[in-house]
Order: sequence, then structure tokens, then C-alpha cells
Amino acid sequence: MGLFLFFVRLISSAIMYVGGATHLLVEAVYHGIRPPYRLGSIIEEIDRIGVRSLTVVNVIAIFTGMVLALQTALALSRFGAKSFIGVIVALSLVREIGPVFTAIMVGGRVGSGITAEIGTMKVTEQIDAIRVMGANPIKQLVVPKVVATVLTLPMLTLVAILLGILGGLLISMLELQVNPHYYFTSILDNVTFPDVASGVGKTFFFGVIISIIGCHQGMMTTGGTEGVGRSTTTTVVVVSILILVSDFFLTKLFTLL
Repeated sequence: MGLFLFFVRLISSAIMYVGGATHLLVEAVYHGIRPPYRLGSIIEEIDRIGVRSLTVVNVIAIFTGMVLALQTALALSRFGAKSFIGVIVALSLVREIGPVFTAIMVGGRVGSGITAEIGTMKVTEQIDAIRVMGANPIKQLVVPKVVATVLTLPMLTLVAILLGILGGLLISMLELQVNPHYYFTSILDNVTFPDVASGVGKTFFFGVIISIIGCHQGMMTTGGTEGVGRSTTTTVVVVSILILVSDFFLTKLFTLL
């Protein structure tokens, strides 16, 4: 009986959490399409979320491409098929590794940052002060972060894919003596627009997940500075899980389309 009640409470909490996040998303869309538009805040968030994430994304992308090329070479060498290394590296990065790795890294950095910022404002009653002044905290705080994350994550993913392919080229040249011209030609001949569209298309959904969970968790923060720390940890965990789970369903959806 105790185990049954535990699962009931767990499911109820999950349903309430999803309901709260969905309600926040609906409010963000509603206030986002209504003027006035906070373009200055959106540009500022694009700089904070996108531009300042470039360094970590670039480093991870390059070494991911290098490791992927090295591991692929070890596997293909058994079958004498090293010439296909460029295609395998590119398709892996374009379809799955690029979008998912970028989303998880940006989700950890940006999602926790959003939660810490909004959570601190929540526990210090600054959000209540915004309401008292007649402003809407959803439009002022949530909408710019959601728009900026949705816009910048696909761009970061494209940069990560390109750098990952270059990292794979570096290993292919140094370790396997693959001709750079053949490397890029094989990629251009085999990687199609639907491959790129399916990979980059996922990142719009990942951007929504990262920004909404970060904002929602921040809005739910209680318990002072300790509560802010708990909320940021929860954001990283929830965002990572949702990205991996949603990636499966999005992959199935794009495959059907």
C-alpha cells in the first residue's frame, strides 16, 4: 500500500509539473505575439545565451568530431572501408550527435542560468515587485529568454556540426591519410537536405524545452539561496532527460515525414 501511494504521489507530481510548464508555455506564446515587443531584451538574451555559449560548444564539437572519426576509423578498418569515414561522421553529427550534444550542453549552461536568475528574483520578491508596478513578469522575463533560446540553438547546432566535421577531417588526414577533397565530396554527395532539416529541426523543440523548464523551475523556487541551488540542479536533470526522451519521438516523427 505504501509503495502504491508513493507511485500515485510521483505521478501526480509529474502531471502537475508538466501542467505548470505547459501553462507557462501557453502564456509565453500569448504574451509573445502581443505588442509591445521587447526587441532590446531579446537581443540582450541572444548575446547571453547564444554568443557566450559559442566557446563551450565549439570546443566540444571539435573534439566530438575527432573522437567520432577515430572510433569510426577503428571500426571501418576491419572491413577495409575507411573511405566512408566522412559520410559516417557527417551523418552522425547532422542527425543526432550535433543537435543532442549541443542541446544538452546549452541546456546545462543556459537552463541553470535562467533558473538561477529567475529563482533569485523569486526568493527576493522582485517578481512580486514587477507585478506591483503593473508589468507582466511573463512578458518581461520569460518571453525574451524563450525567443532567444529558440532562435540561437539552431545556429549553435549548425556551428557545432561544421566544426565537428572539420574535427573529423583533421583526424582523417593525420591518422588515415584521407584526401580532404574526397572527404568533403563524399559528404556533399550523401548528406541530403532532409538529413540537415531533421537534425536542425529538433533544436527548435529543444530550445523550447530548455527555456520553459528553466523559467518554470525558477518561478517555482522557494527556500532562499538553498532553494535556488536545488532548482538549478533540478533544471539540469529535467532538461537533460527531456532532451533525450523527446529526441527519440522527434526522430520517429521526422522519419515518418
